[in-house]
Amino acid sequence: MTDSAPVTSDHEPGWLIDLEPVVEQLLDRHLRTSQEWFPHQYVPWGQGRDFDGPLDGIPWQDAQSALSPTARSVLMLSILTEDNLPSYFQSLESFGRAPAWREWAHRWAAEEDRHATVMRAYAHAARALDPVVLERLRMQHMATVAPERPTQEEGLAYVMVQELATRVAHRATAANCGEPVCERLFTRVAQDENLHMLFYRDLFRALLDFRPDAAMNALSRTVRHFAMPARNLPEVTRLSNEVAAAGWYDLKTYRDDVLKPLLRSLGVMDRPNLSSSAEQARERIASMMTFLDRTVRRVEDRRAAVDEARTDSGTPAV
Repeated sequence: MTDSAPVTSDHEPGWLIDLEPVVEQLLDRHLRTSQEWFPHQYVPWGQGRDFDGPLDGIPWQDAQSALSPTARSVLMLSILTEDNLPSYFQSLESFGRAPAWREWAHRWAAEEDRHATVMRAYAHAARALDPVVLERLRMQHMATVAPERPTQEEGLAYVMVQELATRVAHRATAANCGEPVCERLFTRVAQDENLHMLFYRDLFRALLDFRPDAAMNALSRTVRHFAMPARNLPEVTRLSNEVAAAGWYDLKTYRDDVLKPLLRSLGVMDRPNLSSSAEQARERIASMMTFLDRTVRRVEDRRAAVDEARTDSGTPAV
């Protein structure tokens, strides 16, 4: 089966106007439940030292970082993801100029900017990452045009999935990084990402009720083609594969901790009275979940075979 042809509109989507009361309610909930915090309080400034260059400081070296190679890769990926804020905000702004939506978009952008700010400050003060490599990757990333979503429904579906994926990844970083300051920082950022996910998820649920055909088709395309920002850069792909191999965030995580909870919360598989178009989209989602089951099983079988071979040969696991 193929997806329905996407429709792109330059005008304010009717569904956002109609769902403005929902946006207002979700914005009010977010403002009531979010907690004020300050990035400077999560950065170990006392560890900071001048770097080489105009200040004639000390060059960065691997041994200066308290993080494992996997934790460094995750931190690099996290900063790059948060750095993509301008393209995210541009996409959200294109949804329209309804007052509550514009207030949300600006509030969300301000909160996301904190994440990139605190992560980069931590990386520099704690000498957790090579600052030259980080800056070069940032420049490559920001010079890469982010893919446009063919419909605004798909744009909403994407940020919903991405916010949950980011929350899951940040929590895994906090649990596995082995460095107290990094753990505290990522735990704090993950709390923000959870609130962002709840906003987008509950708005998407309202969209499913209001416009099920467009919403279900958008969700189908997003679920089957989802990728985190900057994944098209070779170095980012390498870092992502390293993190997946370590089991911090892999295809199984995407299936079990992102897609399954979202589909269950949205009631995707239980929605009655769908049109043929929406039903076909749901079937494609179900097919994707079956594909993920097979793929995850193959990956786990390969890992088990490698572990068994190492055990038989007496080779320690890396």
